[in-house]
Amino acid sequence: MSLHLNASQREAVKYLDGPLLVLAGAGSGKTRVITQKIIYLIEECGYSPHHIAAITFTNKAAREMQERIGGLVAGKPIKGLTVCTFHALGLQIMRQEAHRLAYKPQFSILDSADGMQIVSEILKSTDKQEIRRAQSRISAWKNSMMSPQAALSTAQVDLDATYAKIYQRYQETIKAYQALDFDDLIRLPAELFATDADMLEKWRKKLRYLLIDEYQDTNACQYQIVKQLCGLSGAFTAVGDDDQAIYGWRGADVNNLHQLHDDYAQLKVIQLTQNYRSTLRILQAANSVIANNARLYDKRLWSEHGMGDPLQVLAAKDDNEEAQNVVMRLLAHKFEHRTRYSDYAILYRGNHQARIFEQFLRNEKVPYEMSGGQSFFDRAEIKDLIAYLRLLTNSDDDPAFIRAATTPKRGIGASTLEKLGEYAGGRHISLFAAAFEVGFQTRVQAPQLDTLLTFCRYMNALEARIRNTPVSELMADLLKDIGYEHYLFDSEETRAAQNKWNHVQEFVAWLGKKAEADDKNLIELTQTIALITLLENRNEGEHDAVRLSTIHAAKGLEFGHVFLVGVEEGILPHRESVENGTLEEERRLMYVAITRAQRSLTLSYCKRRKRAGELQMCEPSRFISEIADEDIRHPNQGGDPVAQRQQGNARLAQLKAMLAQ
Repeated sequence: MSLHLNASQREAVKYLDGPLLVLAGAGSGKTRVITQKIIYLIEECGYSPHHIAAITFTNKAAREMQERIGGLVAGKPIKGLTVCTFHALGLQIMRQEAHRLAYKPQFSILDSADGMQIVSEILKSTDKQEIRRAQSRISAWKNSMMSPQAALSTAQVDLDATYAKIYQRYQETIKAYQALDFDDLIRLPAELFATDADMLEKWRKKLRYLLIDEYQDTNACQYQIVKQLCGLSGAFTAVGDDDQAIYGWRGADVNNLHQLHDDYAQLKVIQLTQNYRSTLRILQAANSVIANNARLYDKRLWSEHGMGDPLQVLAAKDDNEEAQNVVMRLLAHKFEHRTRYSDYAILYRGNHQARIFEQFLRNEKVPYEMSGGQSFFDRAEIKDLIAYLRLLTNSDDDPAFIRAATTPKRGIGASTLEKLGEYAGGRHISLFAAAFEVGFQTRVQAPQLDTLLTFCRYMNALEARIRNTPVSELMADLLKDIGYEHYLFDSEETRAAQNKWNHVQEFVAWLGKKAEADDKNLIELTQTIALITLLENRNEGEHDAVRLSTIHAAKGLEFGHVFLVGVEEGILPHRESVENGTLEEERRLMYVAITRAQRSLTLSYCKRRKRAGELQMCEPSRFISEIADEDIRHPNQGGDPVAQRQQGNARLAQLKAMLAQ
C-alpha cells in the first residue's frame, strides 16, 4: 500500500465489503485512489486484470490513468485490464454482440456531423438551430432508454409527436446504414443486458469489479449499465463530486449519486476533503459559494498550502477594457514572479467571450492555446480519408460512400448519385450494393456506370487486403491510387495544400503506429477512431502558452494563476438558468472555475458590455457577493479610473523596458 495516501484515501482503496461511493472534492486525489485501488485488487486481493474495468468520461482521463498504473506496476503484468470511456466499453460489447440486434460486427459509428446531415435530410431543412434541437431531443430519448415508439406514444403535444417521428425515421435510416451513433453505444448494450440474461451473465463474469470516475456525470443509460453489470452485490467503487455536476444540459443526472442510496442499502460513503491543489483562501471562496446550493452531502475542502492571497475582483467599464486589464495584469504578474506563460489560464462561460482576449494577447505577442478548438479528426482532409476507411469497414455506410465516391472528383456526378439513391431506396439496399444490380445499371449511361463500378471494384479489391496487409502499406497505396496529394495541390493554394498534406501524413503515421501498438487491423481502428477526439500523442499544455478555455473544458485541469472573466449576471449565471431553474448547476460551474486555481484567482466583470451591437448595462454576478469579504480585494475600486489605467500602463512600460535591457 502506497505511503502517499491519506487516511480517507487509504480507507477508500481497501474497502471491498460492498458498493462504495467516494465523494471526492476538487483536487482531492481521486485518480490516485482509483489507480491505487486497481493495484490493490490485483496485488493484494487476487483479482485478474481481465476482470477489472475502470470507466472514465474522456479519452484523456483514460490515457492518464493507464500511464499512472503502468508507472506503478512497472514490469508486472496488467494485460487485459480495461481502462476506457463508457462509449469505448459499449463499443467493445457491441463488437461481440452486434449479431443479436441484426447488426454486422463491422458497423459504422456516426459522429455528430453525420447525424446532423441525416436529420437535415429528414427535415428537408438546413436550419442548424432546428437540426440541433431535433438531435438534442433524440439524444435525450436515447439516454433515458426510450425507443421511438415509446416517445411517440407518450407525446403530449404535437411538437413532441413531430420530434418522435423524426427520431423514428432517423433510427430507421441509420439502421439501414448498419451504423450506430454515440448514444447507441450505451443504449443498445443496456437494452441487450435487460433482455438477454445469458449475455448479461457472460459480461458479469468478465467484468467482476467496476471503478467509475466522474460518477456525477452519468446519465440514466450509463447508470443502468453499471447496475446491470454489478448486480445486487454492487462490486463497484463510484468516485464523484455532486458539487462538480455541470453537464445537466448533456443529459447527465446528478441524482444518480443520490439514487445509489435507494438501490444499494449497504452503500458505504467516504469523503475526500483534503485538497492538494489550492490555497486556503481559494478553498474558502469555493466553500462559501457552493454552500448556497441544496446538497445531499455537506463537505468543506481544506488544504495544507497556507492561507494565500485574497481573490482580486476587477471591474471594467466595458469588455474592451476588461480584456486589456486582464492581459496587462497577467504580463506584469509573470514578469514580477518569473513564471511561465503556461502557469496562467483565462476562463470564461462561453466561447464567444474568447475573441477579444485573443486580440489583446496577439497585440502583446503572448503565446496562447485554446481548449475545445477544432478536433484533428474534424479537418476536411482527415474526414475524407475516414470516409474511405468507413466504407472499407462497412459497405452499407451510405454517407461514407457519397463522400469517398466524390472526393477526389472522379466523374461520379450528382445525377448518377441521385439515380443510384432512388434505386437503392426502392430496393431497401445500400448505394454500394445497388451499383452492382442490373436493375440500376440499365438506368445510367455506359461512361458514368464504368466510372462508378471502377470505384466500387477498387474498394472491394482494397477490402480484400485488409486482414493480411500492414495498415501503413494499405494507406500508402490508397493515397497513391486516388491521387490525393495531387488533388490537394490542384484545389488549394500551395501553403494550405501543404498544411493539409502534412496532416494527412501525420494521420497515416499515427494509424500505422496505433495498429502496431494495439495489434489492430484497419476495421478495428476505424471503429476506434470515431471515439477519439484528438490524436493521442498530442498532449495539451506541452507548450509554454497561456490557456484560453471555457470553464466546462477546463474541468479536471489546474493552473497556477486563473483569471475568470465575464463574472456577470446573464453570463455566469447564464440568463436562461435563472428562468429554467438550473441556477444550482451554474453555481457548481462557478465552484469548478474557482477550484482550477492553485495560487491566485482574479475575477473580472464589466459595467457595460456590447450585445448584438449595442452597449448594455451589466451587474456583477451574485456569486461574487457569496464570497466572504475578508477573502476578496477590489484593487481598482475607488480613485480615478483614468489615472489608475495610466499608472498601470506606465508600470507595464517600465517592466517591458527592463525586460528589453
